[in-house]
Amino acid sequence: MVPAEFRALPYAETVVAVPSGPGTRRGGTPPRLGVHLPAGGLLQQTVACARDLLKLAEELDYDYLLTAEAKSIPLIHEMARQSGAEKYFIARKGPKVYMPDPISVEDRSITTLGVQQLFLGRDDADLIKGKKILIVDDVISTGGSLHAMETLVAKAGGTVAGRMAVLAEGDAKSRDDIKFLAPLPTFKADGSVR
Repeated sequence: MVPAEFRALPYAETVVAVPSGPGTRRGGTPPRLGVHLPAGGLLQQTVACARDLLKLAEELDYDYLLTAEAKSIPLIHEMARQSGAEKYFIARKGPKVYMPDPISVEDRSITTLGVQQLFLGRDDADLIKGKKILIVDDVISTGGSLHAMETLVAKAGGTVAGRMAVLAEGDAKSRDDIKFLAPLPTFKADGSVR
């Protein structure tokens, strides 16, 4: 059962708590607490979140949007579509053949075991140089991926104009430099809200 305080979140209509325990995850991955966004309603959720993040971004002065691969790609694409932006950037988790002379930074995200890297092609880095970048993510927890994207923007010669996410959990909920739509509760092993 989803706790009442979680169901009351404005962006929780399609969010379901997934309790941990044997057999709760497929594919041999270890069970853990988390959230699941079912496919039905996901498009409407993305459109609504993009709209509301853009409202929060109205007070910010930025030239481009940037996110990290992969869950935030539909969100940033929808934000660009709604705002009329012709270009946005995606920091990739590996170098791609279409990336000329890529730049990279290390990323220590809690959703990925170990260290990974984020990459931008030199062509995108050249467009970021001297520009103000709004960083967008789906969920900000520890800020590891956020820090990696900030470092990538700086390495490309841009400045961070703002940071935003659909949901913030843990210490991220208390940061005043992050704009987010709703807090994401964290759960104890018994499924109750912390």
